[in-house]
Amino acid sequence: MDVKLRRVGNSMGIIIPKELLERYALQEGDDLELRAEEHRIVLHISDVAFQRQIQAARNMMEKYRVALKKLAE
Repeated sequence: MDVKLRRVGNSMGIIIPKELLERYALQEGDDLELRAEEHRIVLHISDVAFQRQIQAARNMMEKYRVALKKLAE
């Protein structure tokens, strides 16, 4: 997925496409971790955001417990 650097005040930033925001349930204010690895820049979801995603998944599984059980048969 290609993105462009854009000026944000005195810094530079990227726009994260909506598809990725939805896929990883990211919202404004979430903490992300940025790391430099050899010739790469890697962006990771912080543990706080990951824990929120896990809780959302657990809530969904509890809400649809009966349907998921039927599908597993």
